[in-house]
Amino acid sequence: MAMKTKNLKTILLALLTLSAFSCNNSQQMDQKAADDLAIGSADEIILNDTTIPFIGAQVFIEPGQTADEIDTWFKIMNDHHLTACRIRLFESYMRDEQFNWDFTLFDHAFKAAEKYDVKIWGTLYPVTGDNINIGGDKFPDTEEKQASIARYIKKTVNHFKSYNSLAGWVLLNEPGVRGEVPDHEHSNNRLKEWKKSQVFPRYNEKGFPVLMNFQNERFLMDYTTWFLQWISAEVRKHDNTHDLHVNNHDIFVNASEYNFPEWRKFLTSLGGSAHPSWHFTYFDRKQYAIAMSADCEMIRSGSGNLPWFMTEIQGGNNTYSGFDPICPTPEEIEQWLWITIGTEGKGAIFWTLNPRSSGVEAGEWGMVNFQNKPSDRLMAAAKVASSIENNSDFFKTAKKAESHIHILYSREALWAEKQMTIWESDFLARKNGAVIKSVMAYFEAFSEMGISPNLKEVGEFDFSKDSYKGETIVLSNQISLPSYYVKSFESFVQNGGKLIVDGLSAYFDEDMHSTLITGFDYENLFGGNVSEYKFQKDLFNLFINRQVLQAHAWKGFVLPVTGTAIIEPNGDKIGIRNTIGKGDVVWIPSLLGLGSRISNKYATLCSFLKKEASASIENNLVRFAKPHKGMIMKTLVSENLIVTILINKEQVSQNIELVFNNKVTVEKVLSGKENSVIDGSLITVYPDETIVVLWKLKQI
Repeated sequence: MAMKTKNLKTILLALLTLSAFSCNNSQQMDQKAADDLAIGSADEIILNDTTIPFIGAQVFIEPGQTADEIDTWFKIMNDHHLTACRIRLFESYMRDEQFNWDFTLFDHAFKAAEKYDVKIWGTLYPVTGDNINIGGDKFPDTEEKQASIARYIKKTVNHFKSYNSLAGWVLLNEPGVRGEVPDHEHSNNRLKEWKKSQVFPRYNEKGFPVLMNFQNERFLMDYTTWFLQWISAEVRKHDNTHDLHVNNHDIFVNASEYNFPEWRKFLTSLGGSAHPSWHFTYFDRKQYAIAMSADCEMIRSGSGNLPWFMTEIQGGNNTYSGFDPICPTPEEIEQWLWITIGTEGKGAIFWTLNPRSSGVEAGEWGMVNFQNKPSDRLMAAAKVASSIENNSDFFKTAKKAESHIHILYSREALWAEKQMTIWESDFLARKNGAVIKSVMAYFEAFSEMGISPNLKEVGEFDFSKDSYKGETIVLSNQISLPSYYVKSFESFVQNGGKLIVDGLSAYFDEDMHSTLITGFDYENLFGGNVSEYKFQKDLFNLFINRQVLQAHAWKGFVLPVTGTAIIEPNGDKIGIRNTIGKGDVVWIPSLLGLGSRISNKYATLCSFLKKEASASIENNLVRFAKPHKGMIMKTLVSENLIVTILINKEQVSQNIELVFNNKVTVEKVLSGKENSVIDGSLITVYPDETIVVLWKLKQI
């Protein structure tokens, strides 16, 4: 397995963790100390740069099952090339009310996993306050419950840690509570403690009143980080070898609760849950592939230098659970897996292999049927797993090809939206979700150009480089943009970067104060200010450089200061171009992204981006010669080999011409029809099909 880390590190980490609950994230743990104490670096655990990506499934263990039945499920996994699984380690199934522990049921699973060479990620699952709870408690409700969790961790970790089949621990199933601070004894006590170290002035530095701020939101983010860090320290008291992992969920809603850079200090890998029926409510079914792509990009960004894998993907039918009932098709299973692998994921685990028999979700989600026969979905997963195995030399070192395009979101923008959208509205811009949907509009437009952009929270972007030549940042409708990022963005542009801004970006600062009125924080960067916004209608046209772009709701009118106005034929000043140092900014304070998303027409936005982000687009290793509606491409590279993953979500076949920045030859088709590649770099992709092609560079 992995060599053990020195016990001194474990002790120090635990002491630091238990003493660190502060609002100021920089004070939670000194960065150098955290780096020095990080347990389970890439060469010490099962996940590292040379790990072959795995496909797996949750094996649901519950009383009533027999050892032979459990053995059957692991044999099925082995027969279908599934090499990893999760097991939810229910405390309520391992002890009685008198605290007599019996691990026999779960021992059957760990022994079967060893027999069939399957690695297990054990999900810590203390007793919940609700017997039908399907997701687990996200926080302890009392100090006594926290102590009880520590006792459970001690018993569980010490029992299972010696199994060779154990790969790691999932610290907490699906942290994230959709922005609602829990109202119980434990959280209330922590909130009081947290507020003692906070400074929330009634007036800002300019002397204006601060009437709204993000106290509860900031507390929830810190509270979540603290609890995960505490659990990790409890595990490390007993096990300093295995992977420490956590799976966020509903990321498009919960993203603002996740401080991924802080999580990296105590995790050894990052993951997520991506169930379309639960988590893709901002998308229709045709868009599930693009939603999966964006979800993966957000986790990849959050993981930083840590490996990541998708901890849960919907594997079967949901009858009564979930917001939207679906049964994934074999084609969707292939798409979701290849998207995960194509975003540099080290694996994917389906929920679930076998359906549970009792409670909520009974009979749902399984990849085997009620007679334990493999479904078409399991066969599709096996097909992908087999392809990865047969080309392991490439996939074990493959990295996502850099797109040089970074779509950034601000957690403060998500917080502001939640506070401001208190009424029902017929207009998307005034609804919760508009901030992320604005981001997704640009993500989808670039995807139709054959490019997979980076998708990052602003604080995850590296602003420390000396040169950003050929790099592009997009800020779409990020309605709250903290003033403390002004210098960072200015440095990015001064050092050669391109900044594209639209919508109500920077309407508020970090204290929900509109500096557009009181001295615009971003005036020097954007080249001016907004004179006013005027509501138009659901969709209206903007005329920019002889192009007609659709916008939504509000039209922004600008007042240039250092920049040059973008002027419509009727004389309206609707944008600014500004040059700072070696880079430049284009700012259109109207909702171009949402306009394109509502109309479901990205062609004009693609044309706009092709010009504005040309340096970044042309710097891609491979891209489409022209945009293709409903197409997605992920690109991996390892030394002189390239893999392109093309997915067609349209109902018609598409002929895609690829443009490489080096000469290539086709090595083989890894998935899809062998005759898909025509005349060198022309690929035919049929409806809902996934084509995976391995290419060889003639020159680096």
